[in-house]
Amino acid sequence: MHNDDNPVGAILTRREIIGMAGAAGIAWLGRGASALAASAGCVVRPAQTEGPYFVDQMLERSDLRRDPTDGSLQAGLPLELAIVVTRWAAGACVPLPDAQVDLWHCDLRGVYSGVQDPAFDTTGQKFLRGFQRTDAAGRATFTTIYPGWYPGRTVHIHFKIRSPSTRSPGFEFTSQLYFDDALTDRVFATGLYAARGPRRTRNEDDGIFRRDGSELLLALDRRNDGNAGTFEVALRMT
Repeated sequence: MHNDDNPVGAILTRREIIGMAGAAGIAWLGRGASALAASAGCVVRPAQTEGPYFVDQMLERSDLRRDPTDGSLQAGLPLELAIVVTRWAAGACVPLPDAQVDLWHCDLRGVYSGVQDPAFDTTGQKFLRGFQRTDAAGRATFTTIYPGWYPGRTVHIHFKIRSPSTRSPGFEFTSQLYFDDALTDRVFATGLYAARGPRRTRNEDDGIFRRDGSELLLALDRRNDGNAGTFEVALRMT
């Protein structure tokens, strides 16, 4: 039984973020980073739980589909994803270069790599995990697949934005990305996704999604044989 719905650390709502920012000038999330209210080009992004399946493998790569341990390629609908990170400076948001953006999510069977779970053991495997550093425009790009489902959670992708190890003090911001239910229904009606049978949890049935998950929806466009989307996150640094 998956336990990804068990929170690890605090989850702040948008109202809490804005309230704390108004009262203290900054809303602390993790170690020295915060999501900003939507102003001067900044975009509110609530923090959400890391969950139990984060593995800090320090696997730097853009294409997450291949497992470097055996060369196998994960099946699934291709997904091109760009995360654009900015920082608050002098009353405006400017690109944040050299931030480390980690992505991890389950395969189309609902299985994560590199972990032990009552439902599976993928210790040592590294599929659908990795990180990229943001470029001069604050952009990190990934090629992956549309995630599958597992009991208790709606379809989602985990992401973490953190400072290089050489930065002191460091910062860290963790949250999740979600998908429109209608799009997920269309994807899951095709190919290997359909073979798993109908999913059990939709967005509004997911307790974590209900905590401001609507502000973490990833808008996607059709791209060749898959989908593509861009997600913007603004951080206030210490």
